[in-house]
Amino acid sequence: MVRELAISLYLFVFRILFNIFKLFPQKKKTSFVTSFGDNVLYTVNALEEKYSEEIVILKTNQCQVDFNDNDGRTVVHFDLSHPFDWVRSIYHLATSRMVFIDNYFGFLAVSRFHPHVTCIQLWHAAGAIKQFGLNDPSNQYRTKRAIDRFHKVYQRFDHVVVGSEKMADIFKESFGLDDDRMLRTGIPRTDFYYEESAKAVAKSALKQAYPSIYRRRVILYAPTFRDNNLESANIKLDIERLYRAFKDDYTLLLRLHPAIQGVFVNEHPEFVVDVSAYPDIHHVLVGTDILITDYSSIPFEFSLLEKPMIFFAYDLDEYKETRGFGEDYEKLVPGPVVKDTDGVIEVIKQDQFDLRRVNNFAQEWNEYSHGDSSKRLIEALYDQEHASHQNH
Repeated sequence: MVRELAISLYLFVFRILFNIFKLFPQKKKTSFVTSFGDNVLYTVNALEEKYSEEIVILKTNQCQVDFNDNDGRTVVHFDLSHPFDWVRSIYHLATSRMVFIDNYFGFLAVSRFHPHVTCIQLWHAAGAIKQFGLNDPSNQYRTKRAIDRFHKVYQRFDHVVVGSEKMADIFKESFGLDDDRMLRTGIPRTDFYYEESAKAVAKSALKQAYPSIYRRRVILYAPTFRDNNLESANIKLDIERLYRAFKDDYTLLLRLHPAIQGVFVNEHPEFVVDVSAYPDIHHVLVGTDILITDYSSIPFEFSLLEKPMIFFAYDLDEYKETRGFGEDYEKLVPGPVVKDTDGVIEVIKQDQFDLRRVNNFAQEWNEYSHGDSSKRLIEALYDQEHASHQNH
């Protein structure tokens, strides 16, 4: 109840400011609202390469990507902890002609853009294992006002960028949108996986940052968050057992989800390296030999590297009950599903991986992502508009 009141107050103030700023002239300007950043970064780079456009990046506190390497960009903190920047952000949103977002943002429920403004949902995942949006099982505990707000937000999306028909179908159900809003240009950040020189540079930078991975194979453990365990960095994988099994041949990288507030206590720094703060997860993936995860969206892009994965789903039944899956989890994921650390150790020691399955998974979920997704996205959105301006 208190949370709902706080949201209502926030949106009330936002709507007033937004409507005032709408009275200002619209500009040849694109604003990006971002929590994750990587899809936004690739899209911004492609836009700057082709067109002269004012670009504003509105960063939430969650976003770790640094956008300040180009003087032509304006980067603003989009958070109440920076009140002046928060107000500036609303001004930019009200006066832009294009608005990109990469997450669910409640402010869209009260943002009535000018008629010719286009709002594009970049989303932050190339695929989906757990259910979200209108299909989220936790919606049954939400108020009618909250559900109505969700619908209003989703209806603001003029386009949703997708990398596959599988994901298009999920978005249509999760957001309650028609097929004509799906933009099949591929996921911008997957372009990285087709750039051999960029991957080589990323791998080298990772080794410089973490010298212990030299001359060793690398296991990455990247679990998703649990709603009831956001304050703790305690993980279920038994580090001590992994240390005893693999300390001579492997380094274990740990990547906690950005939503986790706790601090991981590392008792084996010679074996475990916490890479949670490393700015780019995709650079970490390039340096990884074996991925251990659970219900995260990381496998959809990691599969493009055609490397083995283990799915450590110790709480599968509970997670299925609380979050729900779009399809049978054990059939969906492209690797062995294990429930305990002993299972993880056995799979690695026995090399129980089917890379053909990984490759099939990659092709199915990255159907439209071929290394030029950023460029194709910009062409789809800006080329027609640019041509019409040229004609006038």
